[in-house]
Amino acid sequence: MIPEPATIQTDVLVIGSGAAGMYAAIEAARGGAQVMLVDRSLIGRGGATVMAQMTVAAALDEEVPDDPRHHYEDTVAAGRGLCEETLARLLCEDAPECIRELDRWGVGWARKDGHITATTAPGHDRPRCVYVDFINTGPAVSKTLRGEIARHQRNIRKAGDLCIVDLIVDDGEASGAVGYHVPSAAPVTITAKATVLASGGLTRLYRRNSASANMGGDGYALALRAGASLIDMEFVQFFPIGHLAPRLIGMDPIMWDPFRYKLGGRLLNGRMEEFTSAYGSDEDGKYVLTRDLATYAILKEVEAGRGSPHGGAYLSFQHCSAADLRAAFGPVIDRLAANDIDLTRMPVEVAPIAHYHMGGVKADATMGTGVAGLYVAGEMVGGANGANRLSGNALTEAFVFGRRAGGSVAARCRRTPRPQLSARITRAATGLVSASGDSRKPVNTAAMISRLQTTMSDNVGPIRTGARLSRALDDIGALQAELGELPPGPGATAFDSQRLEWFDLRNMLVVARAIAQAALDRRESRGAHQREDFPQARLEWQRHQRIGLDEGELRISGSPTESSRS
Repeated sequence: MIPEPATIQTDVLVIGSGAAGMYAAIEAARGGAQVMLVDRSLIGRGGATVMAQMTVAAALDEEVPDDPRHHYEDTVAAGRGLCEETLARLLCEDAPECIRELDRWGVGWARKDGHITATTAPGHDRPRCVYVDFINTGPAVSKTLRGEIARHQRNIRKAGDLCIVDLIVDDGEASGAVGYHVPSAAPVTITAKATVLASGGLTRLYRRNSASANMGGDGYALALRAGASLIDMEFVQFFPIGHLAPRLIGMDPIMWDPFRYKLGGRLLNGRMEEFTSAYGSDEDGKYVLTRDLATYAILKEVEAGRGSPHGGAYLSFQHCSAADLRAAFGPVIDRLAANDIDLTRMPVEVAPIAHYHMGGVKADATMGTGVAGLYVAGEMVGGANGANRLSGNALTEAFVFGRRAGGSVAARCRRTPRPQLSARITRAATGLVSASGDSRKPVNTAAMISRLQTTMSDNVGPIRTGARLSRALDDIGALQAELGELPPGPGATAFDSQRLEWFDLRNMLVVARAIAQAALDRRESRGAHQREDFPQARLEWQRHQRIGLDEGELRISGSPTESSRS
């Protein structure tokens, strides 16, 4: 029996409660709006932010002379000619105020001689990346933003464990969303003057990833079905030194980055040789290689038979003393010891791991999407980072774009009446939430997700070919046919993991197809997109590919051949 449906009215609906979603909710509340903040996880405790242990890029001009224009220049250089200029400038120019605002809220940035200190990260021309010791940046940011949310409790309502199934679009305007409450299976309709999508990235599509379980690209699929466009979907960033071996329990697989920042860890192949100079960069004991180049170098060493035993590379800190390690990372050294890892005596094995997505929803400087009433924030925003994100810019864009989206929706609410949905619109929106397919045709959704992750990892990973990408599209099509048009029957029940996975797959498959098709169409190598059959960057491809949904089919525009025909 399906529980009684719930209907909620609000000014602003924010979907996703990582840093981008929480900042958007806070800024909208400060602008006088009533906000509903929803998430599939616990509010402020799911997604990527709480897992981010590293740094945040901002030109504070405190420890060393700096200016946002220098940060912008480094961002554009990392983006390999594809950064959206307006968004990239906004990212760099607004970053210092966001960092200082979080400092006023009590985040606890590391300090030196009375000012916020910074470290140098790959791709930056100077120390610019702030952090909370010891590798505690993301948890500290999440805690701080949760505290600020609590201070605005009169204006911000929260709802966790809520799976958003679709956005409501009425007469061309986004007017809220429909979903269901996972613990009770109750259908939920939320009407809103404005909606902010801040549900994070898509790295759950890959077998090895640094994301939480709810980052399967939901927001991109929701935006597409609502009529928004996506850009740069082919650019998936793989973090080069994700932990591989020995077994590491209770620690982030990408935790090694700050170790390299501070101590200059050495990347070694299976023969214990440094190898990055063979791929265009002699690191000379420093961490200077950008993520796309480091990923390529490691995978090529493995391909040549020079990888570490588990299929990666070694990362060694054996040149560092126990005192230096303890001074840099304090109690983290004890946590490593509990995992039987002594960095003074052994290297660890690392390998590329799906980490971030440079593409996303096409947005303007207000974070508007072109669909009236629909805004995006954080990793949902496409274009700012081009073909490869500069280290440290992930949390920066969560803060900057979240705050900008919150201000924009507050302004919209002051001039927009609350939508009045007709019964027809409501019935159409909630239909899929309560629907059930043929219970005589069981669907193993967990196995299907595993198959999708395998084909994406094997065929749409860091190094691609046309044949592999075509194989992936065939596999995705077969999975789509197997999934069917309706969630598994006989009906919705509380904590129904199969039903939740069905809705996950509904989104994951359309997003996976967008990545694979855009990667197949882009016949060059640029940044995080490496085609072995088209190994060079090509000037005519210094352009975005734009993706829309037309009667259920993906439509991609922006190729050089397309423009030459027009």
